[in-house]
Amino acid sequence: MDIGKWLEETRAIIEQWIREDDIARQAAPGTVEEVMRYSLLAGGKRLRPQLVMASTVYLGLPQDTFRDVALAVEYIHTYSLIHDDLPAMDNDDLRRGQPTAHKMFPEAMAILSGDALLTEAFVKMSQMQNAKAEDVLNAITYLSVAVGRQGLIKGQVMDLAAEHHDVELAELQTIHRNKTGALFQAALVIPALLTGNHARQKALSVYGEHFGLAFQIVDDILNVVGKRELLGKNVGTDSERGKATYPRLVGIEQARRLADDHRIRAKIAIGSEPGAEILRNLIDFAVDRQW
Repeated sequence: MDIGKWLEETRAIIEQWIREDDIARQAAPGTVEEVMRYSLLAGGKRLRPQLVMASTVYLGLPQDTFRDVALAVEYIHTYSLIHDDLPAMDNDDLRRGQPTAHKMFPEAMAILSGDALLTEAFVKMSQMQNAKAEDVLNAITYLSVAVGRQGLIKGQVMDLAAEHHDVELAELQTIHRNKTGALFQAALVIPALLTGNHARQKALSVYGEHFGLAFQIVDDILNVVGKRELLGKNVGTDSERGKATYPRLVGIEQARRLADDHRIRAKIAIGSEPGAEILRNLIDFAVDRQW
């Protein structure tokens, strides 16, 4: 299949879903929705909701079956970027080629917009109508853990603590399994939870772990050798902040080999069953991308 075409088509679908949502339609000047809408529609790959769609296809369902899940994970991702960019965190002034939320709006409104996006994600999850109530509850619990103190937040805390310190490879992997990989895994696993497909849930979880690690390794590499105009954000920032990264720990060439190893492991996890083609192509995109 042409993964580039699929990515382009699904990105357009996701953009339309966001524009149709209450957040975008209620975004009057001076409201928190205005800041939420600005950050949501600033661009980006839309990879997390695309993983929801790819996982759904892997489960034998139409890719738009879990629209609310796709929106929920994108809202959580956007919230995490808004907060990561704040002066108290990474202090970035550019995101997706545009001024970050706290540069475009008052800092307090940026913080509140992130809080609101996180909350809105769970509103989406709780209102799903196309799954059993028990399965919806399991999915909400999984997502809560993935983005809370045992997942995304834990990874962010460890990432901050590791600045200007030497870390071992195992510790770096733990940081990125949580900070980056937890939401990738959730995007992939939640459709399986909602359909009760426990066999493929395990495969998707393993795939998601290796996808997240591969993606973060390449992200670290691109922060060294990437181009700002392609990435939509400044490069060289990891080194300036003393971040724990794969290039810093093992060098760029070894980092590339590690990313390729995770690519292989991800493909093994999902096999070559019907519906796996998109996922196989997506891990290739994650490793080979230039942005």
